[in-house]
Amino acid sequence: MPAYLKSETSVARARFALGPQGPFPECRLSRDLERRWLHYALLSRDGEFGLVANVALLGPPEENSSARPRMTSILLVYRRGAGWKSSQFNAETSVPQWSAFRQPHSFNSESELRIRSTRGHPAVNLRLQRTSHPCTSQCAPFAGRHHLRWQSETGVVARGDWTHDGVLYPNIEAIGYHERVRGFWGWPEMGGWVFGFANDPALDPSSETSAPPTAIVFTLIQPDEPADAATGSVMLWRSGRLRRHFPRRCVTVSVRGSLDRDRVCHVPDLSNLFGVPAMAPVPRRLVISANMGPDWTMVDFSCDAAARVVIPSETGIKPYSVHELIGAVSVAGSVSGRTFAFDTYGIVEFAGGAGGD
Repeated sequence: MPAYLKSETSVARARFALGPQGPFPECRLSRDLERRWLHYALLSRDGEFGLVANVALLGPPEENSSARPRMTSILLVYRRGAGWKSSQFNAETSVPQWSAFRQPHSFNSESELRIRSTRGHPAVNLRLQRTSHPCTSQCAPFAGRHHLRWQSETGVVARGDWTHDGVLYPNIEAIGYHERVRGFWGWPEMGGWVFGFANDPALDPSSETSAPPTAIVFTLIQPDEPADAATGSVMLWRSGRLRRHFPRRCVTVSVRGSLDRDRVCHVPDLSNLFGVPAMAPVPRRLVISANMGPDWTMVDFSCDAAARVVIPSETGIKPYSVHELIGAVSVAGSVSGRTFAFDTYGIVEFAGGAGGD
């Protein structure tokens, strides 16, 4: 065999051994409700701006397996004092979409992510850089065949231009969170979830990758059935490394009060035309606490503003909503004998049925 063929074969084998190059396995979506989902959430270091974006592929109907997958994408941009602005579910994105889960992926390299509404705003033109390592993959089965598998990475640094309500804000540095999700699920079957993150905005002088000194991600999934399907966790990173994973049995979630409905906007704009029942109450304050042996952490989140994303259901007419909340957060704890505490801004998602279902 020629030497150049041996070289190419070795490279191909090495890539195969490291797994798929993209964020997902290279296989087609086979049925409806099978999903692949990239999620981005960023906050400027001064808390002035926030961003949430989703890019998702949904499989074809089972009776037409040759059809192309359907793609949806949405961008929400927040500015303090001016609230959330959103695209429709057809935001334009750079291709391929940036993901920390693409291989190979250097910590020191910056890659581009562009997302914009078809009308031109909101929009972001960013250079993203990973600074941390991802958490372990987690899986939640529920409602018969339904399941989702997700993996998150915190400490994503973004530098670039943001456009909110038609006004360009250049050269903003933000830090946030990236997640990939795949599985098979319908929205009503999901039941509900609580998700959030907080990165210490301080720069760690000992870190070569500008990773946050401390970062927290918490998740809680609450499907209607089976009764024991609830799953969740609190994960803590120190200087880019996952140091503690508190499982669901060690996590407590508390809410207090309800956010004034006048401080919640409906997005996308066209959703105001839908005959959607009243939304479920949005908690004004959320406290996540986790304890395992001598290690503990507490996240205290207070909501400033929220956007209600009305989600069409693919399996019926039952309404479903995702609420994107932004506000001040206080984090404290102790892991492996090292204490930490910081105040910053964070983003939390509440999801579930409308009308308090």
